[in-house]
Amino acid sequence: MPVFVPPPPPPGSEMDHSDRVIFDTTRKLKGTERWVLAAHDSNLTVPVLLEDFSCAAGFRLDAERAPHLAALLERMKDFIKPTVSAEKKYWHRSRPFVQMPDAPLCLARPPGEKPSFAYPSGHTTDGWATALLLARLLPDRAASIMERGRIFGESRVVCGVHWATDVWAGYMNGATLFSLFATAPDVTPLFGAAQADIAALQKAPAAPNPAACRAEHDAAMFSPLTQVP
Repeated sequence: MPVFVPPPPPPGSEMDHSDRVIFDTTRKLKGTERWVLAAHDSNLTVPVLLEDFSCAAGFRLDAERAPHLAALLERMKDFIKPTVSAEKKYWHRSRPFVQMPDAPLCLARPPGEKPSFAYPSGHTTDGWATALLLARLLPDRAASIMERGRIFGESRVVCGVHWATDVWAGYMNGATLFSLFATAPDVTPLFGAAQADIAALQKAPAAPNPAACRAEHDAAMFSPLTQVP
């Protein structure tokens, strides 16, 4: 497997310490609107993922009304998954809640949960790649779409299921894997069909959820990767 993301911080290193400080400080966000958004962002199903980018797009991205767009996104997720799984096994970095089992998470841990690894963040990889895909289809909305992709990754830190450096690596991972996916010859027609779906949605646009848009706007004003809550 080609390894292109840098190694995670060694235990006890300065960056590892920074990860732990960020994890500790973001536990203060429990119960806030940002906490709720982080829990929502844990859902990677394609219809929900498209809804998550509706505010950034400026209109509702409805999977039922955009079947080719949904199929393209599903195809990309299938393309990404094996690489992320292999990377996680290669680096075998423990998640924060494994080392600090009593710390609050934005999601309930199911009983009998199987061990999973943290580095790089798979959700961030998917979210950043999705943002790049949508920015390609909606270049006039690229800035807001990429901002939403940033928030999506940051939600993993807020939730308590990833270290900050897992998320930074996820952004790199998403950019690389999107590039590999988007340049495959057999994918080009799929982008054309998805673009037609986008055009149809724009002709009769549905408004995104105002409450979701407000929550995302507020989340964009603060980054748990660089600021203390």
